[in-house]
Amino acid sequence: MSLPLEGLSAIVTGAGRGLGRAEAVELARLGADVVVNDFGQPGRDGSGAASAGPAQEVAAEIRAAGGRAVAHLGDVADHEQARGLVELAVREFGKLDVLVNNAGILRDRMVFSMSEEEWDSVIRVHLKGHFNTTHFASVHWRERSKAAGGPVYGRIVNTSSEAFLAGSAGQPNYAAAKGGVVGLTTSTALALRKYGVTANAICPRARTRMTEDVFAGFGEAAAPGELDSLAPEHVAPLVGYLASPAAGRVNGQVLVVHGGMVAVVERPRVAAKFDTAKGVFSYEELDEALSGYFAGRPEGETFGAAEVLGLKRG
Repeated sequence: MSLPLEGLSAIVTGAGRGLGRAEAVELARLGADVVVNDFGQPGRDGSGAASAGPAQEVAAEIRAAGGRAVAHLGDVADHEQARGLVELAVREFGKLDVLVNNAGILRDRMVFSMSEEEWDSVIRVHLKGHFNTTHFASVHWRERSKAAGGPVYGRIVNTSSEAFLAGSAGQPNYAAAKGGVVGLTTSTALALRKYGVTANAICPRARTRMTEDVFAGFGEAAAPGELDSLAPEHVAPLVGYLASPAAGRVNGQVLVVHGGMVAVVERPRVAAKFDTAKGVFSYEELDEALSGYFAGRPEGETFGAAEVLGLKRG
């Protein structure tokens, strides 16, 4: 019996630790050949010297389990290094079929305290990094489709966050980047569908070195021999599914995933609508309509729910 991803090749960025590692291992378990990308910096803020160690360790782990994997030490936010990453997959495995964008850093600060560099660095790694790899993968698939005279196989899984839905007071850079990832995903889904490529975004909750402060005290403690409810291994199976032929009809979607739960997020819907009786709104008319409407809403409510899907402290 063949495996779901047998004969396919994949790239997973930021795969040296945490979510990326779990996703790379899962794709390999399902039969994919994997390029394990990680810049290898020790700090979750992107600080420290780059090291091939984390990527090489995960690639070695996959090979030890009988899979095929190569490591790539590269900064996906650098356009040319992202090109080299896609070229490596094609050179090693003959083609690229799956791209999982996971690489990211954190530089948390309130908006009134955030520096320009703290803003730019997070947008660069998360949003530009997603774009760079997506760009070169899409060029590869478009060229293959033209040569084949029809659709080919391609899957993109991008990593967003509930921070873009619910806001995150100390992470204006991260929340903005993750919102941008969703926009990039839906645009890409529309642009590439005629070539046989799908693009979806996940919003994972997982306890990793990047989120150890955010999820401190959340989730359920694991019993001996069981997974933490926020372990990255709860997220990886969804990535494996979205990478597979079975998910061919799933495109342009946003899915929240954690601890045995997957939720499909609807696109924003109109909550209320007001029309002027005079052709052009007056200040007084807007005051009456909107002030009255928001007076009936919960105090302090923002565009997104404070806790989108009821994350509870353990």
